[in-house]
Amino acid sequence: MITTLLVANRGEIACRIFRTCRELGISTVAVYSDADAGALHVREADTAVRLPGAAPADTYLRGDLVVAAALAAGADAVHPGYGFLSENAGFARAVQDAGLVWVGPPVKAIELMASKTRAKELMAAADVPLLAPVDPGSATAADLPLLLKAAAGGGGRGMRIVRELASLPAELTAASAEAAGAFGDGEVFAEPYVERGRHVEVQIMADGQGTVWALGTRDCSLQRRHQKVIEEAPAPGLDDGLRRRLHDAAVAAAQAVGYRGAGTVEFLVSAGGRPYFLEMNTRLQVEHPVTEAVFGLDLVALQLRVAEGGPLPAAAPPAPAGHAVEARLYAEDPARDWQPQTGALLTLEVPAEPGIRLDTGYTGGDTVGVHYDPMLAKVIAHAPTRTEAVRLLARALERARIHGPVTNRELLVRSLRHPDFVAGRLDTGFYDRHLTALTAAGAPGEDAARRLAATAAALATAAGAAGGGAGPARLGAWRNLASRPQTRCYRAEPDGTEYEIAYRTGRDGTPAPGTGERVLAARPGAVTLETGGVTRHFAVTTHADRVHVDTTAGSYTFTALPRFTDPAERTEPGSLLAPMPGTVVRLAEGLVPGAAVEAGQPLIWLEAMKMEHRVLAPASGTLTALHAAPGLQVEVGALLAVVQDAPAEAPAHQEETTR
Repeated sequence: MITTLLVANRGEIACRIFRTCRELGISTVAVYSDADAGALHVREADTAVRLPGAAPADTYLRGDLVVAAALAAGADAVHPGYGFLSENAGFARAVQDAGLVWVGPPVKAIELMASKTRAKELMAAADVPLLAPVDPGSATAADLPLLLKAAAGGGGRGMRIVRELASLPAELTAASAEAAGAFGDGEVFAEPYVERGRHVEVQIMADGQGTVWALGTRDCSLQRRHQKVIEEAPAPGLDDGLRRRLHDAAVAAAQAVGYRGAGTVEFLVSAGGRPYFLEMNTRLQVEHPVTEAVFGLDLVALQLRVAEGGPLPAAAPPAPAGHAVEARLYAEDPARDWQPQTGALLTLEVPAEPGIRLDTGYTGGDTVGVHYDPMLAKVIAHAPTRTEAVRLLARALERARIHGPVTNRELLVRSLRHPDFVAGRLDTGFYDRHLTALTAAGAPGEDAARRLAATAAALATAAGAAGGGAGPARLGAWRNLASRPQTRCYRAEPDGTEYEIAYRTGRDGTPAPGTGERVLAARPGAVTLETGGVTRHFAVTTHADRVHVDTTAGSYTFTALPRFTDPAERTEPGSLLAPMPGTVVRLAEGLVPGAAVEAGQPLIWLEAMKMEHRVLAPASGTLTALHAAPGLQVEVGALLAVVQDAPAEAPAHQEETTR
């Protein structure tokens, strides 16, 4: 019997596992890096053990330190969560060798499935349909497009789509380097890339008595950088024959390796409805909550039960009910190449409505750092039908209060309401086709809505400056105006649109806009306006120069602008600034001062939040200064290099450039 469980992970998944442990009466142990000393998963655990350092390679990927932490804390079992060491057979063996219970599949099953190349050979022998691998060394134009994949891990690390044969060597090098950095194994393989394929997976649960459950299907086709963004269960639009085929193949895969515990068998389904085996994840998936919602199960509780040697509750799983959809809320800017964002997360509140579940590793007041994945939370909606679940999730996200770094919240809402998604027309190229439209500013009524939100921000600030406004303004009082108008300027984030708001303050101290809206209430934190006969409420929160305005129809973030521009902010052309905090991992070959560069040429690679980001030459010219070097940690805005049309006599100053 497990009495004390150490979770060899962090963030959202650690918190989620702790929740089940509390319900089962199991004591919990967290491990944490120095960067996570104040993290939510540390605060929620009964006991916590420090792993000195900040980088994953020094902390969460050190299996020896994790096992030592479990023994020091008196744990009798270890749950790996997902990512990090969750699919590392050596770690699983070390846990068991230390006399601890491993809450995961048998070591042999992990070994067999750990390498995707070996897994495909095994699945071929079990008659599971799969794509034939392609030897990158002998690939021809007829083999294109190709998908390069890391053999030892997932999560999008080490994956590249190659559409031109000439770019294959460079992409192989980049994929191998990224895979080695993420998983300690640079092996990469290639297979045909299926255009407009769907990513469909089957959740399995197996016990040690020979019972294997196939817990329906999930569609995870909406992805960015080969990482999932929106997932749902069951996968829509599959006929009964295809569902049975997927279930049968998943069970066959589990039986082929003597599987035990929770796992997921992933397939690529072509536009013609033909399934191909991709990989088997020998762990719990990020998207497991949608399966839990539909089947009414706690998969973590089942993992613990099986790890203790117990059987599954029945020979067959319970009947599914309804539909569930999950959205991953990331601290990132989709309009700027999915650039990860960092900083203080001031507020994170999602409406606690029936059918809504929030899994998160953050609360308001936490800090989003540079070392780990930028996912803030998962928001899950469950309803009787797909239409209802999608609508419920979109509305919950729309009404959420999220103050701090830029997030993908608006993209999620727009994606859930996109005609193709609503109709179930799903494939992995969704964002390739629709991202520009989904992130574009200027939707009908958007500018007017943002200007009204900026107006509310100005009125709330004015009410606070007046030291009053504690109660609602008297109707009609807005007409009793002082003679001199005042203005406040705001820049909408993240697109930079500026709004100048003019208002007057009445003799009773009540501010009123000069554009005719009727002020029904104006307080420092709340404004109610009537415009066009419609009353709207605005919650206004100010943090330094940032103003967050939340409404029932959307949320807006503004930066309050000073009256005059600081001349020190001006920079000269040609400077390359770090677009985010991170670590320089490599430079372009031959990159030294005096080298000629071409516009758009990748010059510097930064790693931040588990992803690599390229810094491109802003123009063709000569590299006149180079401040970046592999291993250098930089803050956002740090000067990395300078490119000029001709060598400069003096060092150039900074200017923000497009990556």
